[in-house]
Amino acid sequence: MEKRGAQRERIIELLEHEGGVSEEAVRAVHKATGVPEADIWGTGLFYSLIAKPGKRLRVCDGLTCQMFGADELAKQLAESGKEVERVSCLGQCDRAPATLAEDMQLVTYEKNKRDVTPANDLLPMNLAGPMDRSYRMLQKSIAMSPDKIFEELEKSGLQGRGGAGFPAHFKWRSVANQPETVRYVVCNADESEPGTFKDREVILRQPHKLLEGLCIAATAVGAKDIFIYIRGEFTNEIKVLRAAVAESANLIGDLTITIATGHGAYICGEETALLESLEGRRGMPRLKPPYPTEKGFRNKPTLMHNVETAACVPAIIERGGEWFKAQGKTEAGTKLYCVSGHVNRPGVYELPLGVTLDEVVEASGGYVGTPMAFSPGGASSGFLPIKFRDLPLDYKSLQGVGSMLGSSGVVVLNDTIDMAQAARWQQIFFERESCGQCAPCRLGTRYIRRQLDSMMNDRDPTALEFVDDVGWEMEEGSICGLGMIAHKPLESARRYFPEAFIPKQK
Repeated sequence: MEKRGAQRERIIELLEHEGGVSEEAVRAVHKATGVPEADIWGTGLFYSLIAKPGKRLRVCDGLTCQMFGADELAKQLAESGKEVERVSCLGQCDRAPATLAEDMQLVTYEKNKRDVTPANDLLPMNLAGPMDRSYRMLQKSIAMSPDKIFEELEKSGLQGRGGAGFPAHFKWRSVANQPETVRYVVCNADESEPGTFKDREVILRQPHKLLEGLCIAATAVGAKDIFIYIRGEFTNEIKVLRAAVAESANLIGDLTITIATGHGAYICGEETALLESLEGRRGMPRLKPPYPTEKGFRNKPTLMHNVETAACVPAIIERGGEWFKAQGKTEAGTKLYCVSGHVNRPGVYELPLGVTLDEVVEASGGYVGTPMAFSPGGASSGFLPIKFRDLPLDYKSLQGVGSMLGSSGVVVLNDTIDMAQAARWQQIFFERESCGQCAPCRLGTRYIRRQLDSMMNDRDPTALEFVDDVGWEMEEGSICGLGMIAHKPLESARRYFPEAFIPKQK
């Protein structure tokens, strides 16, 4: 049993400091924190960056990296005597195939330079624009009443840019109206969805917009403490963020900003799993309700936002909610679209929310080859055929065709790609990243991947007979969104590209 006063929130960070999970490390962390050794073992082994001591190359096997030769790269590195670990998406899809060196620094093997929308003062986030370190909009918000801030936020129509698309103003009001006066703001910077790398660019190019947005939110909802949970693989981004926090210290009053690093678990992008991790536990989603706005971090009311969502807030305070709303095409505001795959200039493009695939690809230099399919919102959104190239990439329109905008990680696939293989790459990701808490997801992700392997490798024509039934059970019975959508890559690929799933003759 954990004794009173045990410092659970420190154990993951201390394990990293000790070099990963080992008997000696667990014993040392137990002595430093008072958390039982068995609990430390169970927590540490959950996180891929600390579960195995030692240094090694990490090669991404996300969809885009696989399309550009990750398997062959990993083979070449292994044959050269390197220790290689295959890992889930590294958030560097515009530099595919991506690799992290032994010191966790990014290695790239291709000529494409990451790209963003050219500087434009009328863009709310304006990634290529100058960095504003003044925190003028924080000062303006302090002079406004919370109700006035909530009103502008509601007028703006700002929806959560992390994938859920939930109205931001509703969250802010919910936290502000809680009877408990100790409140927190938590930023989800654990960007791990395959095809997605927009938050990375916000942190690198406009970190103060992110910090200022979080500070405005904290002031409005009555919180004093802000926590930013950033994925551990983002080593350069962590340095930039820490420097920005130091620069902001004399401009944010009595607010405190703490940076917490993740340690390799996609599931921690789910808000309650993130909170569990922040509190020093395995990143396993909580049952809801209660929602974080009522009982979140340390069981207190917590406002949680994605990086892009928070970075939109200063522009809303400066120019008003109606101005921000008008920047959209079919829905409110601009959106950061990540574009990778078979396009000429992979990158992050700030465009009106609701542009089409063709418009996004035009911004990224045009198609490479003959486009066949695309994933509009990361792995969770599945695949769509190119006939939907004129469909608005927004929250509502994509739902109408069984997909989702999600994290707006747009991956373009041309006709050189085997859609069965593309689906398999995505299913491997979900199987690996399932936290294992609930049976439908734990068993279902494994079953679907194995059956797809059987169809492709053994040419078994009956292999996929029951995968739709298993997918339905996962969607209906899983605790969190991962299990609910983990079958979507295969389900959508089979629906739109059935010819790819006819077992090939030996």
